[in-house]
Amino acid sequence: MPAKRLTMRKIREVLRLKFDCRLTNRKIARSCDVARSTVGDYLRRFSDAGLSWSIGDDLDDGHLNRLLFPPPALPSHVERPLPDWAYVHAQLRRKSVTLMLLWQEYKAQYPDGYQYSQFCHRYRQWRGRLDPVLRQHYRGGEILFVDYAGQTVAVFDRKANKVRQAQIFVATLGASNYTYAEATWTQKLPDWIGAHRRAFAIFGGVPEVVVPDNLKSGVKQACFYEPDLNPTYRDMAAHYDTAVVPTRVRKPRDKAKVESAVLVVERWILAALRDRSFMSLSELNDAIAQLLKKLNDRRFQKLPGTRRSMFEKLDKPALKPLPAQPYTFAEWKKARVNIDYHIEVNRHYYSVPYRLIKKQLDVRITANTIECFYNHKRVCSHRRSFVPGRHSTVKAHMPRAHQKWVDWTPDRFVRWAQKIGPNTAKLITKVLASKRHPQQGFRSCLGILRLAKSYGDQRLEAAADRALMIGAKSYTSVASILKHNLDQKPLTAGHGATDIKIDHDNIRGSQYYH
Repeated sequence: MPAKRLTMRKIREVLRLKFDCRLTNRKIARSCDVARSTVGDYLRRFSDAGLSWSIGDDLDDGHLNRLLFPPPALPSHVERPLPDWAYVHAQLRRKSVTLMLLWQEYKAQYPDGYQYSQFCHRYRQWRGRLDPVLRQHYRGGEILFVDYAGQTVAVFDRKANKVRQAQIFVATLGASNYTYAEATWTQKLPDWIGAHRRAFAIFGGVPEVVVPDNLKSGVKQACFYEPDLNPTYRDMAAHYDTAVVPTRVRKPRDKAKVESAVLVVERWILAALRDRSFMSLSELNDAIAQLLKKLNDRRFQKLPGTRRSMFEKLDKPALKPLPAQPYTFAEWKKARVNIDYHIEVNRHYYSVPYRLIKKQLDVRITANTIECFYNHKRVCSHRRSFVPGRHSTVKAHMPRAHQKWVDWTPDRFVRWAQKIGPNTAKLITKVLASKRHPQQGFRSCLGILRLAKSYGDQRLEAAADRALMIGAKSYTSVASILKHNLDQKPLTAGHGATDIKIDHDNIRGSQYYH
């Protein structure tokens, strides 16, 4: 059975973290919120398919799914002897003993036993059921811990003309304890991503792994297609060629470094600023930067050197280089293509190739652009517009001949409306004629005609009559007439003229424009 799209996104992320970021299966499993055995299965299938990561992005989801999940082979009933995993685990604690050596000894005893890949896979499965307490050691440039401090700082917001509580973002490198801190107005996604971007710039490089707490801005976002990690956060990680490995819930040892850094920032920076007043966020960040320099230059009590000297020695040489351009903040959403081959983003409508009608797309939204993706492939992009209710239509996205559309045509809408009544048919005709392309009016027509299901044909026909009288040509106007029962009130004489005439010096009247 083909894998679901959610699974294919997981598989691509597992492959990226393995081959681009070179993470262990354990870290990949935590980052992608899957079992380590699942990570091993994906990597094994990728290897068995004979694929190369360099061509991974050239395959669409369907092709990649068929290669990774071929029809199952006939089941084998041959029982192979299992190694003594407790013995294997104990031997691995000895110096210079490796899984390869233990496998060779196993094969010498059982020639028909498991091959090396299955031997390692089954050992990791057995080891995953253990609960060892491991002491954590961090290599230079390996991990960056990030979190928000519990304390806030009062700052006067001139735009809001009130005092607000600024949030304090803290980031610390695992090997050197080199610390970065800054103030942001909120802990929401734009501030969260912006703080990461500025922290990377201060460090002058990117760590292999970023470890956040389970903050909703980055992790456990209420998102349909990736509930475990916010897609914007994942997009930022891909841009900087790093991996996000969230801490486990109720596992304080996973974030001991950043908890310690938060405590140090609160004691040596926030406590020192407790009696100061700040009139802007930039003024507060300037004060934090000055105290942060002193903090990183303070000598360790039990170790030689300072955070800065350790950073220069351990972390800085090992950090990955920064990309040529900093990350551009982008939000992601799902959008289904309507019958008019447009999608809706913030009340504006953007065209996509008409062959994608009724398909669900991934939409990447930046300050200036709208990008649409289907099956991991970008299908189109638009310059972002903030004008509500308008259409951004590319002619190349339209069908060459609209007559080829069997299911939805302007004539079909008119015929549907005629079954309700002549006023409804006339209103639908006016809606279609008001658009540069009739297909841009399909969405409004569909909404108007479906009102008959809720209110009945007779009421919709009366509402259409009133809409024609007042010159309304939109779904929202007709829906408002029905909602407020205006269709049940008597119409004025003439069905187009009004009995109410207003005589006022500030009203020019219709004759003024002739």
